[in-house]
Amino acid sequence: MKFGMRWFGAQDDPIPLEYIRQVPNVTHVIGALFDVPVGEVWPMDKIIALRDQIEGVGLKFELVESVNIHDDIKIGGPKRDWAIDNYIATIKNLSAVGIKVICYNFMPVFDWVRTQLRHRLPDGSYTMAYQDALVQGTAQETMERMNANNTGGHKLPGWEPERLVHLQELLEAYAPLGAEGLAENFKYFIQAIMPTCEQYDVKMAMHPDDPPKALFGLPRIATDAQDLRRIESFYDSPYNGFTLCTGSLGENRANDVPALIREFAGRDKVPFAQIRNIKFTSDVDFHESAHPSAYGSLDMYEIMLAFYQAGFDGYARSDHGRDIWGERGRPGYGLYDRALGTSYLSGLWEAITKANR
Repeated sequence: MKFGMRWFGAQDDPIPLEYIRQVPNVTHVIGALFDVPVGEVWPMDKIIALRDQIEGVGLKFELVESVNIHDDIKIGGPKRDWAIDNYIATIKNLSAVGIKVICYNFMPVFDWVRTQLRHRLPDGSYTMAYQDALVQGTAQETMERMNANNTGGHKLPGWEPERLVHLQELLEAYAPLGAEGLAENFKYFIQAIMPTCEQYDVKMAMHPDDPPKALFGLPRIATDAQDLRRIESFYDSPYNGFTLCTGSLGENRANDVPALIREFAGRDKVPFAQIRNIKFTSDVDFHESAHPSAYGSLDMYEIMLAFYQAGFDGYARSDHGRDIWGERGRPGYGLYDRALGTSYLSGLWEAITKANR
């Protein structure tokens, strides 16, 4: 298991790379280009500059999160083939600088949804939370609530204002699709890019839906084991894999997260793991918690054991973190709690590994 931390770039991340370098067991940075419009080719000079920044502090850059999918690919719009051609060109450019894995998602309109970005916990820390009753209004109301709710001036991935200014237009474009239509458009996309991925040795790691349920009448196609098996079947290759996000999948109480890990990582379909804990406050409501098992509803020992038993040797990061010790980071991505999470998870991994020698 190779541990990394996500970094949003010098222009939009208050955490210096030098600080990430000091987190025990972190050897990789998971980065991206956030100033390239979705659908455009990522330029080589910008990719090289990002790689050089990361490698300049002694860290490795082998995984990107995310190369976002243009809406015309998801809805089967008139620019679909143009956007796929550009995506293929980006894959080739990333391969040229040593990228091995691309994390991405196929969520319609919204990358992820939380109803509170700064929910205060009893210990005085702050975290993100989801209350199902608060998403029963319109998508516009939820978007405005999220963007007004203490983002600290950061652009939230998937919630870029310049894109969502066309929110109603996007919702109307997705409305006729349904889950089957969205799945067919995904199939068209994955079958178009897979030969390039195989040739250039870049694995695609699809992130599950977050939360794993339909919202605002929009379809979801990556919510549980059945969905993941169908995605896998569209192009059966180690290069068509998943970002196994324990929090996203764990937000559906019916999902057995360790079993999902054993199944899909056991078939070499999980090149990337995002590992976090959540705390259910009702059957459908939750907040994100500290990583140790005692603070959430997921058993992190069983999760790490499942990765070990599946023979996982890919990339991983402690996903999301609270704001603690007075830090006010971008929602979910402060330094201190993610560093604590990494230390906890890497400690579990060392103990499990040594106990099973």
